[in-house]
Amino acid sequence: MNFLRGVMGGPSAGPQPSGADTIQKLCDRVASSTLLDDRRDAVRALKALSKKYRLEVGIQAMEHLVHVLQTDRSDSEIIGYALDTLYNVISNDLEEEEQEENSPKQGDDLGSQFTEIFIKQPENVTLLLTLVEEFDFHVRWPGVKLLTSLLKQQGPQVQQIILVSPMGVSRLMDLLADSREVIRNDGVLLLQQLTKSNAAIQKIVAFENAFERLLDIVTEEGNSDGGIVVEDCLLLLQNLLKNNNSNQNFFKEGSYIQRMKPWFEVGDDNCGWSAQKVTNLHLMLQLVRVLVSPTNPPGATTSCQKAMFHCGLLQQLCTILMATGVPADILTETINTVSEVIRGCQMNQDYFASVNAPSNPPRPAIVVLLMSMVNERQPFVLRCAVLYCFQCFLYKNHKGQGEIVSTLLPSTIDATGSSVSAGQLLCGGLFSTDSLSNWCAAVALAHALQENAALKEQLLRVQLATSIGNPPVSLLQQCTNILSQGSKVQTRVGLLMLLCTWLSNCSIAVTHFLHNPANVPFLTGQIAENLGEEEQLVQGLCALLLGISIYYNDNSLENYRKEKLKQLIEKRIGRENFVEKLGFISKHELYSRAAQKPQPGFSSPEHMMFDHEFTKLVKELEGVISKAIYKSSEEDKKEEEVKKTLEQHDNIVTHYKKVIREQDQELEELKQQVSTLKSQNEQLQVTVTQQVSQIQQHKDQYNLLKVQLGKDTQHHNSHGDTLQVNGIQLEEVSKLREELEDWRNRHEQLQGQLKEKDAVIENLKSLQLETGTEQSSQPSSSGGMEHSAELQKELELLRTQIQLQAAEISKLQAENQKLQAMNTAVDPAVGASGAVASRNSEKEGRLLQELGELQSEVKALSEEKVSLQQQLDSSSSTVAILQDEKSKLQQEVAEAKKEQDDLLVLLADQDQKLSALRSKLKDLGMPVEDEDDIESGDQADEDEDGDEEEQD
Repeated sequence: MNFLRGVMGGPSAGPQPSGADTIQKLCDRVASSTLLDDRRDAVRALKALSKKYRLEVGIQAMEHLVHVLQTDRSDSEIIGYALDTLYNVISNDLEEEEQEENSPKQGDDLGSQFTEIFIKQPENVTLLLTLVEEFDFHVRWPGVKLLTSLLKQQGPQVQQIILVSPMGVSRLMDLLADSREVIRNDGVLLLQQLTKSNAAIQKIVAFENAFERLLDIVTEEGNSDGGIVVEDCLLLLQNLLKNNNSNQNFFKEGSYIQRMKPWFEVGDDNCGWSAQKVTNLHLMLQLVRVLVSPTNPPGATTSCQKAMFHCGLLQQLCTILMATGVPADILTETINTVSEVIRGCQMNQDYFASVNAPSNPPRPAIVVLLMSMVNERQPFVLRCAVLYCFQCFLYKNHKGQGEIVSTLLPSTIDATGSSVSAGQLLCGGLFSTDSLSNWCAAVALAHALQENAALKEQLLRVQLATSIGNPPVSLLQQCTNILSQGSKVQTRVGLLMLLCTWLSNCSIAVTHFLHNPANVPFLTGQIAENLGEEEQLVQGLCALLLGISIYYNDNSLENYRKEKLKQLIEKRIGRENFVEKLGFISKHELYSRAAQKPQPGFSSPEHMMFDHEFTKLVKELEGVISKAIYKSSEEDKKEEEVKKTLEQHDNIVTHYKKVIREQDQELEELKQQVSTLKSQNEQLQVTVTQQVSQIQQHKDQYNLLKVQLGKDTQHHNSHGDTLQVNGIQLEEVSKLREELEDWRNRHEQLQGQLKEKDAVIENLKSLQLETGTEQSSQPSSSGGMEHSAELQKELELLRTQIQLQAAEISKLQAENQKLQAMNTAVDPAVGASGAVASRNSEKEGRLLQELGELQSEVKALSEEKVSLQQQLDSSSSTVAILQDEKSKLQQEVAEAKKEQDDLLVLLADQDQKLSALRSKLKDLGMPVEDEDDIESGDQADEDEDGDEEEQD
């Protein structure tokens, strides 16, 4: 212990040993001491020296410390000292007061070198994983810190060792369940380093229930109001979800998106936004964007967008968007988040269009955002976010595009001026003095026209009042006027992008553009000049606009036909020079940046030149315009003919699709009728079974009545017994009356069903006759008529049977009336005197006989119903046969039409071959008459023959 006091600075005699000598002696004691207490004291001394003499301790003591970890596992105290010492040696987290000017760089090198030495033996990392499993705080916490430091220094190598270690990742996941917050929080930091840029580990961590545990921690810590622990959990969630489609799908399927909604429930006062809360909310918004990023697979993004709408997350974000007192950076990130949640999702876009700002009167959220975009006093990043939101709202949203353009049309503009529309804000920004507002408004308006030819034509109707007393000019004309005035480069680039988007794939807009005689000379003049590097971008866009005017030109203007424009380019510019200027666009650095992602990411307003969607248009048109410039007039004609042929072919295909659609509808109707008949048949079968059971009940009642009547015959002198028999007879008569009424109702139902089947068969007959007239040459039609005749005979037979059944029912009704009359005659006779008992007994016998007849008639009616059911089944099979024959006839019609189309194609090929042979004969000098001449000659010969016959 005297030695240790000397090391720690206690009084001692003689010269003081150097740090290296002291460390060497401590290392010898760790290696050679047999007593655990001595080794523990030596390791504790090394820990005390490890910060000041980091290099010496790392070089001399690392091997001994690792040996201690392997051999002294039973003593948690010495294990804790050893882990702390290794952490001090490997970690680069030096204290501020001990850092020199060059120490950070040296520290980074030392930490990396010591980490490489430590992990050279993979079993050292495995040993560390085993120690992290220990519950003892003095072992587990230093182990977590040391493993985190190893991952910081040599992340990929340590990740690979942990990945191949049995249950390596699962052991570390247990740290999140530790009840001690210090270990749990450091475990989150450890998992952050472990999951960086390693998809395999990210998947394992996710399937070890990491999402559930992390979201629980965020909730326990107070969501966005929590401390730095919430920030660490959100960073870990980002590591797990970013660019990992499997984990994103697992997160969505596990209904974890719904648990994100409480994060954005901020208070109404919105006061007291601490720096930590701003950081937490910023990370939460970024986490939402990770799930709906445009770089994710479209299907996964769409499903997450729908889940966010249904759980109310989008509504909560819109609430923050329209709230007051929100910090600017949170508001900007919220706008970007809402943008990607609604991008390409029609349901979310429709909801966003309905959101109103809490103003008086209420204004749509889109209008409020556009007011910020065209306001030059707003921050640049906020204006970029609003532009991105507007672009995402219009992405694949034809309905929203139409609503925006409609606010510009004369019929929908508010004449009172009480409210500002989106179209008015865009026009105001398009022609303001701020070049950034010009560019943003032009790009926003271009997105309203993206892939929507109808709206491009509608926008040509927009008229603008430039000044008092002057006639209004079109929006297209005003854009070209501003271009020719030589405004700022950013303004001209925005207007040229708008015009290129507007004119592409819209021949009518091209015609309107060329109708102004000043436009083409301005473009050719801009392209032909040799201007500075800043103007090269404008020259390239002018070349693109002129190329679009050629490629989509329908030759409706004589002075600006395709051929004349090409000749003008050849004379004024030169084809090679034109193509070179056109290539300036795609070679520009800002073009490459804009093509990377949809969100506008510009460091300064001066770099705001290209839009992401416009880069797609340039990539699509650059090649075809270059080819179109070199094409001859003959090639243009051939191309137009090919286009016409393709249009005709598309029309034919559309016609046949319509025919097939109609036939499908007819087949669906027939299938529904068949299913209806089947259901009716099943109902009838159920009815028959019910009737059989009722008949059996009646038989049982009849047998009981017969037994009772036998007893009453033996005691017919008793007046009370006679009354009881009469009561039973009256009850039986009433039951028979109800049974007759049931049979009458069922008879009416059968008649209605037969009428319905008659109508179905008549429809099938008419369809059979129509298909037979179209294909009279087919032998199947005669078979169909024979089936129809047989079906008609069966219907006649059914009608006769129904008439017979009606006659029998009327007979039963007459007998029922007789029974009622007899009952009325029996009652007063019984009350008058007991001497009439013998007469009553005779009447009872007569009633029994009539009851037996009624039962036999009921049985006969049931048998007739069974036969009617069989006949109905046969008619259903006949209907099915007719439907099969109709489908065969329709197939034959389709085959005949196909053969006719093939003949037309053969005739067209034959005509082409004949025309080719005639041209070859003409080239050889042989006299060949054209088809028109031949037809006119034949007509003249026929006329001459007709005249001669009249003279004769």
